[in-house]
Amino acid sequence: MVINTLYLPELREMLALRDVEGLREFCTAIHPARVAEFMEGLTPEEAWEVLQYAESPLREEIFGYFDREKQQAIVGRLSPEEAGKLITNLPPDDRVDLLKTMDVELVGQLLTEVPLEDRRDILRLTAYPENTAGAVMTTAFAKVPGDMTVRAALEELARQAAELETIYYVYVVDEQQHLQGVVSARRLLSAMGRPDTPIRDLAEEALITAYVLEDQEEVARKVARFDLLAIPVVDEENRILGIITHDDIIDVVVAEATEDAHRMGGITPLIENVLEAPFYTIWRKRAIWLSALFGAELLTFTALASFEEAIAAVIALSLFVPLVISTGGNSGSQAATLMTRALALRQVTPREWWKVLRHELVMGLALGVTLGAIAFVRAMLTPQSVLGNADRLVLALVISQAVAAVCLWGSLIGALLPLGFRALGLDPGFASSPFVATFVDVTGIVIYFTIAELWLF
Repeated sequence: MVINTLYLPELREMLALRDVEGLREFCTAIHPARVAEFMEGLTPEEAWEVLQYAESPLREEIFGYFDREKQQAIVGRLSPEEAGKLITNLPPDDRVDLLKTMDVELVGQLLTEVPLEDRRDILRLTAYPENTAGAVMTTAFAKVPGDMTVRAALEELARQAAELETIYYVYVVDEQQHLQGVVSARRLLSAMGRPDTPIRDLAEEALITAYVLEDQEEVARKVARFDLLAIPVVDEENRILGIITHDDIIDVVVAEATEDAHRMGGITPLIENVLEAPFYTIWRKRAIWLSALFGAELLTFTALASFEEAIAAVIALSLFVPLVISTGGNSGSQAATLMTRALALRQVTPREWWKVLRHELVMGLALGVTLGAIAFVRAMLTPQSVLGNADRLVLALVISQAVAAVCLWGSLIGALLPLGFRALGLDPGFASSPFVATFVDVTGIVIYFTIAELWLF
């Protein structure tokens, strides 16, 4: 049998025939992620039946690659004893993530089947606020006392290995679990020729750590900046509580980027698959923002109504309204996107608003002059039948100046709004492209017709 070309009907046939050897090979011959991928079309009952042919901890590793909905469905169909055993064997951070998404009453029932030590660990991890280092860390990590020799440390790690998800680093601690240093697995193995060397002599003491209540996004930046495979999480007394591995950091980066992308698109952040999420959920998350933006856009009617006489006197002015306001929206969205990314990468802070203002003032002027020149040419080509009694040159000057001014205004607003949100402690992603565009649309109309009145009336 060639596992890589196995199809769902064949897998179901193997289940029906109780093909022990085939199913065992299926679970072990390829990467656990691929096994989970091949099982996507199986029902929760069938998926769990297949997992019975994999030994622990491989069974839990494959289970970890299922999407959250399938994991919930499987656990919900198991007996409390089976579910409790499965949850006990999952990595600490993975089981907490799963339990947080399940019904509270069911979680309470399952925890009674979990050993006391694991239950305390689960309750401790779930107590940390969302999006903090404590909420994403795992408590399974390699640690040894500093006075232990290399030989004894390797023997101790051999005992710990069965319960650990990964061993990138070995953390050196004292009796009170204060973090004293770290030794990479590579350095420890290279010291096997000196078995009586104390671990503390190999340890690196200049440590990069994460505080347990530190924002997960900031922790991700540290891992990326210092190119770490894992980062220790400590409390205010520098006692090590857990570690965050690079795979969890990837999940954090993806989640944060997804959240920012949704907010910048004017959508309430969505966790579910967009095609599989309930219709009402998608409708609600989109309708809230669209309704708010639509209400704000209604102000454009008010702005236009206040310039009714100018529009009636020079009909051609109304033809250039979409051109002018879209220019402001586009330039504002550009600036907001660039500034949100700069804030995320710590390239700029709210305290540097004056530097940002100067930069965007120059850039906005340059962009405005560029677009204004194009608008001038287009306005000069306006047919006389459309111009009516308006002077062609004067109208072209009005349009070009309005485009330049609105482009400058949009750039300033788009750059400064994310800084303002960050200064208020809000996510800069709230300065979304639709939000900036809506704001600039309304104010752009005022700028446009104010310039028109100064020139034409």
